[in-house]
Order: sequence, then structure tokens, then C-alpha cells
Amino acid sequence: MNMACDSEITSRPLIAAHRGWKSAYPENTLLAFKEALRPGVDMLEFDLRLSKDRTVVVIHDETVDRTTNGSGRVGDLTLEELKRLDAGGWFGKEYEGLKIPMLEELCVLLADYPDVLLNVEIKPSSDGIEAADAAVAMLREYGYLPRCFFTSFDAAIVTHLYDTYGLRTQGFPGEQMSNYVEGPEGTMSKMWAVGISMKLLTPQLVREIQDAGLKAWCYCPDTARQVYYALGCGAELLTVNDLLPALEIRKTITGGVE
Repeated sequence: MNMACDSEITSRPLIAAHRGWKSAYPENTLLAFKEALRPGVDMLEFDLRLSKDRTVVVIHDETVDRTTNGSGRVGDLTLEELKRLDAGGWFGKEYEGLKIPMLEELCVLLADYPDVLLNVEIKPSSDGIEAADAAVAMLREYGYLPRCFFTSFDAAIVTHLYDTYGLRTQGFPGEQMSNYVEGPEGTMSKMWAVGISMKLLTPQLVREIQDAGLKAWCYCPDTARQVYYALGCGAELLTVNDLLPALEIRKTITGGVE
């Protein structure tokens, strides 16, 4: 166990499922989200883009090449074209036939899980602000905005979500963001939380973020050693690909109280 960050772990850390249960199921599919909800994660993290016909869909990459049997930019394909693609077979033959979900389909699934928080990542793109507006409208329609945190690596999107809607946002250290604005009224002032990669995570950085009045979150501690390190650093939320190490360690440090 690496306890280089050896500050005392005194509170129940939150655990978010990165693109669903990404290590065990095809990412950003309804199956990956359903399976992540079974063991009791606190939050689902998912990625949003617009199709050619302006439907909000759940997919990480700019193209469909990596996670489907198709090719091309998400924004160049209609919803009908996207729905023809197999979004599971790339991960394993038993998952063939899974589809790219619409945000609305995920919203329907989430109706049975009213306590689960949502980390809604808007991917940087030329239509990112349009995607953000469409996502906010959909999530408001379902009554989910109070449990949402909106994330982007594009500071312009974070600023838009904060200034236009007053929503809770997660950004990243400035060097990782596009359109980042320095200063007391800059991008940092629009953030509620800062996501820190495991490569950058240190106790000092966590303290700096918390001293600025923000939450210090991290991604993605997927081994027991990484989980203990992140918690020792003081990370308040862990976004993980593999749920089991984080869930098991949290159960241990909280004495089984969930």
C-alpha cells in the first residue's frame, strides 16, 4: 500500500463510475450504466455530443471508430445512422448489438435511481455550447438538474454553464483546459470542483484547490494502491473505471457504513 499522501481519511469518499463500469462493460452504453448502479456508486459520469440532426447522444470520442463497428465523426452522422452501429462488439462478442444511447434513454433509466448524482461531461467541439444547452434542457425536463455536475475540458463551456444557468461545474487544472482564463474572475471562479488526473495528483495540489474553496476530485484510481493514494491525498470524489477496489476500500474505511 502506498500511503505517500498520508493525511488522515476521515470521511466517506464519493465514487463515480467513469463512462459507466468502463473496465467490465462497453463504455457509455446503457448496460455499462446499469451494471455500475448495481453495487452502489454515488455518481455516473458520461460524455455528450450532438448528432448531425442535433440529438444529444452519449459517446466519448469525436468519431465512432474506436467504440463501434462504424467510422466517421459523430457530428456528421444522423441519429438513425448512429443507431445502426454496434457499440458493444468491439469490447467482446457477447456484447454485440448494444447501441449508442441518446441522453433521453439514459434519463429514462435514471428514473429508478433518484439518489444517484450525475457528472455530465460536454465534449469540446464547435457545437459544444449548443450541446450543453440541449443537455440542460433535457435534464431540466426530467427534473435532474439538482443532482447534476457539468464538466468540460473547454473553459468556454464551463463558463457558459455557470454564467447562463448557475450550475455546478467541474473543470480541470488550467494547463489541461482550452480557453482557460486566469485571474480572480476567470475560469476558476466558475468552477465548483476541479478534476485531477492521477498523474498530477499530490497533497499540495489538493490543498491548493480546497484552499480556493473548491472540491478536489480525481480520476482514475483503479487499483487498491491508487485508491489509497488518492484518499490519502484528500481527494473527495474518485472517478474510476474499475469500481471494485474503490468500493471495497471505502467499505473497509467506513466500517461497512454506506
